[in-house]
Amino acid sequence: MESILGVIFHFIGGFASGSFYMPYKKVKGWHWESFWIVGGIFSWFIVPPVAAYLTIPGFMDIIKGAGGSTIGITYFFGVLWGIGGLTYGLGVRYLGVSLGSSIILGLCMVFGAIIPSVYYDLFPKEGKDTFSMLVGSGWGLTVLAGLAVCILGITICGKAGMMKEKQLSAANTTDPHGADTKTEYKFALGMFVAIVSGVLSACFNFGLEAGKPMADLANELWKDGNPNQGNFLYQNNVTYVVVLWGGLTTNLIWCMILNARNKTFGDYTNKKSPLLTNYIFSALAGTTWFLQFFFYGMGESKLGNGASSWILHMAFIILTANMWGLVLKEWKGVNKKTITTIIVGILTIIVSVLLVGYGNAIK
Repeated sequence: MESILGVIFHFIGGFASGSFYMPYKKVKGWHWESFWIVGGIFSWFIVPPVAAYLTIPGFMDIIKGAGGSTIGITYFFGVLWGIGGLTYGLGVRYLGVSLGSSIILGLCMVFGAIIPSVYYDLFPKEGKDTFSMLVGSGWGLTVLAGLAVCILGITICGKAGMMKEKQLSAANTTDPHGADTKTEYKFALGMFVAIVSGVLSACFNFGLEAGKPMADLANELWKDGNPNQGNFLYQNNVTYVVVLWGGLTTNLIWCMILNARNKTFGDYTNKKSPLLTNYIFSALAGTTWFLQFFFYGMGESKLGNGASSWILHMAFIILTANMWGLVLKEWKGVNKKTITTIIVGILTIIVSVLLVGYGNAIK
């Protein structure tokens, strides 16, 4: 039952992440950097402490007592994760939407799932899954098989996307943030940027690992008042506050640079645009974005913050994003072979989710 709940929570989180951009499509008259940072302030600055306040009494005391090294490392990984998200767009620019996204998401999934387990092989810690445990057990091999199948699914989806781009011959594509961009195919440079983005994007998971002492303390305090009720569902909410400070720092600096370069500071007060609805939809998008990690934390409390949680999180994001693409008819105008390819890719990712879920069930 714990594994089933964990998978359900990760599905809700992945659905939120794969859907968060929908409200941004309702924003009118603002440039990307303007609505992105308004939504980001909700995602990374306002909603996380509110969620922590509502679920973890005295969460700021936990952060203050964590020590400078824990806070610093957790924040640092948040900064790196923010850079990974920003370089995502460059990877798409030089490789195309489908190939760039597939490479970056695949790398992010592999690094985010495997590196922490390798780290705990070198520096063992009670309760942490090591890479040796994964390769030396039936459940671990099942989880790794799920990872391999998911990467295969990403590859198939990427292939379908490349077929789509070739058939539609669009001069402009849409980057992962929803901004129109002209593809400049440069394979070597694109691969370098994609690798950087994939590795740094996985730093969110590293930040959760670095901030685990804060989550552990929140868990212990809750268990003291609620004996024999398992782990605290919301323990990671305190860690998110610090990790997302790092992400806010990176994105705020970049968006302010873009505002200055593009002379778009006026967007925030431009009465010719629907200011109230723009702020509301940006806030809704930002809040929806945060919900991915709110539910990720709940899933993690059931499955553990190991390879399984990260694989499921990434798989459901990719699955949801591709499903939205079909619903919104983004594949209209392509041939039957391309449609079949994207459906096969989606089904392959679903199989990977079932494998990871089964691996946790037999654990």
